[in-house]
Amino acid sequence: MYQLAFISPRFLDLVDILIVAFLLYQVYNLIKGSPAINIFAGIFALYLLWLVVQALNMELLGSILGQVIGVGVLALIILFQQEIRKFLLVLGTRYLRKNKLSLDKFFFNLSKGSGSSGKVMFNPSQLVNACSNMSSSRTGALIVIGRQSDLSMYTDTGVHINAEISEAIIESIFFKNSPMHDGAAFIINGRLHSARCILPITDKLNIPENYGMRHRAALGLSEESDALIVVVSEETGKISLVEEGQVFYNISSAELMHLIQQKL
Repeated sequence: MYQLAFISPRFLDLVDILIVAFLLYQVYNLIKGSPAINIFAGIFALYLLWLVVQALNMELLGSILGQVIGVGVLALIILFQQEIRKFLLVLGTRYLRKNKLSLDKFFFNLSKGSGSSGKVMFNPSQLVNACSNMSSSRTGALIVIGRQSDLSMYTDTGVHINAEISEAIIESIFFKNSPMHDGAAFIINGRLHSARCILPITDKLNIPENYGMRHRAALGLSEESDALIVVVSEETGKISLVEEGQVFYNISSAELMHLIQQKL
């Protein structure tokens, strides 16, 4: 009896499909709501057209599209360099960081033998109290809590402080008449590292109207690093915590304390 040779799925074919579906889903999550989604849709439509042309053996059109597809990888890298960087960052921070075989834990184990004490812990109570006071007085604030990502390219844009974290210092930084109230303050390795720093603005278009420039800047940095960003709205006094493109909006001081302790 005649059997169709091309209908013989293997286990590896299923794995192949699942991996491709996972990668496409992650790419979609990174670019949805941004102008890049339209470019991606156009490239995907062009690729589907090329597959149809190949199947129909249309040589001339297939040759033209083949040349376009041939340089497509380079074009994708140029057009989607920011999205590719975000994807690699998500892969490295969201998944590999939680793996027991991650390089971070490997080098940390090596450093313990050389006398390194590891990460510096910090008590977020001073930060939370300052945010609560600024929320009551509707003083805008943007505070970044660094974790594993290198944030030096952002901290270098501001004023280096290197002070102990205290409620009074944080409130004085974001006081409306303070020369350093614009921009973001950074907490790195348990210390107030710098202030008046410039953050990248998210390029997503589907942002709620009640999000101001501080929320947009917090989203932009969260898309490029694993940092936690605390936002106090100057217009409403509401407190938000931003992580990996997700906004915990209008949270209480107790919720802010719980989220910071949980995520650190």
